[in-house]
Amino acid sequence: MRKLKGLRKKVYAVWCTTWFVLPFITSYPLFRIMIAKPNRFRHAHNLNRLWAKIQLRMYLMPVTVQGQELLDPKQKYVFAPNHSSYIDIPMILAAIPGFLNFVGKKSLTKVPLWGKIYDALYISVDRDSAISSAKAYIASKQSLEAGRSVVIFPEGKISPESGHTLLPFKDGPFKLAIEKQVPLVPITMPYNHLFLPDVKGKLIIRYHPLEIIIHQPIPTEGLTIHDLEFLKQQTYSLIQETLHQKNHEHEHRNLTAAGALSPA
Repeated sequence: MRKLKGLRKKVYAVWCTTWFVLPFITSYPLFRIMIAKPNRFRHAHNLNRLWAKIQLRMYLMPVTVQGQELLDPKQKYVFAPNHSSYIDIPMILAAIPGFLNFVGKKSLTKVPLWGKIYDALYISVDRDSAISSAKAYIASKQSLEAGRSVVIFPEGKISPESGHTLLPFKDGPFKLAIEKQVPLVPITMPYNHLFLPDVKGKLIIRYHPLEIIIHQPIPTEGLTIHDLEFLKQQTYSLIQETLHQKNHEHEHRNLTAAGALSPA
């Protein structure tokens, strides 16, 4: 039984890897055409969203989205999600409509093939460089001014306790939302670390239902830089409390029972 369970896990990991790579390789020539000119970037982003939706569907596990109805398609937002896995960006792409702009680490631009696409469409930052951080902040402001919502992971990186305990939040997304007077939207993704944990040197994929919770947007009209810490703590507490609640639920029910390919 142990060998059979191990084989099932390997088969599922290969299946998921295939459905991550196959749609991307197939659409890569189209990606390169679309990132050749800035007026095509929106189409490239939509293709990226399609890739995210296809891969999530083909992973064969339920994906629950809560709170989409809280978003106004005509409104610009600063989205502040917890960061626990490399599946975070596909989850956000699949759940949140609009021409989003992601702020991500500089190393993403070095990924073979995908790096050129990320570098063209989104904002990269070297968090160890004050100059790079300043440039990313300016680019984020320009994105909002152009009518494009911004996604910034306030933890800055994946926590060793991802899915359980948040890292301290950085000021960036909260300062940006206040300065541009746009709503800040907390996002909680409680199970991404169970599906695709961040383990250095290893690729581990485990069947697990996923969920993304889009919380009520927090208005920033009338707020000043003096309100930054309050806004940051309000967002931190909301996401942390939601993670604790979901962890408690996970401990008291068998979420991995569904699905023929589940390794459970």
